[in-house]
Amino acid sequence: MSKVEKEVQAKLNADKPAAQKVSKAGSFIAGGMAACIAVTVTNPIELVKTRMQLQGEMSAEAQRIYKNPLQALSVIFKNEGIRGLQKGLSCAYIYQIGLNGSRLGFYEPIRSLLNSTFFPAQDPHKVQNVAINVTSGATSGIIGAIMGSPLFLIKTRMQSYSNAVQIGQQTHYTSIANGLSTIYRAEGIKGLFRGVDAAILRTGAGSSVQLPIYNTAKRFLLDNNVMQEGTGLHLVASTISGLGVGVVMNPWDVILTRVYNQKGNLYKGPLDCLVKTVRIEGIGALYKGFEAQIFRIAPHTILCLTFMEQTMKLVYAVEKRVFTA
Repeated sequence: MSKVEKEVQAKLNADKPAAQKVSKAGSFIAGGMAACIAVTVTNPIELVKTRMQLQGEMSAEAQRIYKNPLQALSVIFKNEGIRGLQKGLSCAYIYQIGLNGSRLGFYEPIRSLLNSTFFPAQDPHKVQNVAINVTSGATSGIIGAIMGSPLFLIKTRMQSYSNAVQIGQQTHYTSIANGLSTIYRAEGIKGLFRGVDAAILRTGAGSSVQLPIYNTAKRFLLDNNVMQEGTGLHLVASTISGLGVGVVMNPWDVILTRVYNQKGNLYKGPLDCLVKTVRIEGIGALYKGFEAQIFRIAPHTILCLTFMEQTMKLVYAVEKRVFTA
């Protein structure tokens, strides 16, 4: 490559956002870092969501111990303290690294590969095809869901367990290691991946809309000169994305929570859970915990995607220094 060509290539690379310049490993690390920051803030409302989704399970007369997210936070804090509100946090950290590291880290490489395949004459980073964006989001999310399924299983059971107010089926683990070893001894590897099909459906649904909505909203606001590049733009686009994810994902999230939390074989799988839930509790049961879902997913998405912009830049700066040293 000539000097002029190198200068042109360098200029093209300089114009690309950090997300398109970091390595696959760097994308994974940046995505995981951003997700862990977000989950520290949103874990208490995640716990509330889990319990609200389980109350009234398989009962025509729904329990109303947790009436709304704020009241639920108050009840849990009163009975279980601050540690009760952060149940499953250590598990959530590891899970987020696997799930969001994959979902956010693999999204751009998968999208670029598909764009290069179907639009070879165009810059793969600039093509914005809705079908490809949705496929890329769903695929990257499913990869993360499979990797993180055992951790989400344990986290769900940790968060549902309470000595004070018993909602759903109760399973007590003293730690992540205790949960993994207990399940493995009783059910083997298959037990650790119980409910992975529900996780794929839930995460695929959420991931298929999260980044496409974020990118579409961001591009719309920029193209129409509504906002300029910066933190404000990231926050607005993230908020829009979070609301979209909440609407699409909540029914599958209810199914996932119940399949993971079950003891024995109450549900044969996610579709069996879906049918039983709707038949006994009505269609509205699929949106149990929706308020908590929005309170969780909106700030989580805002924090995750906003911090991702910064962690991508940080990882790129580190990679640039290492590889050019």
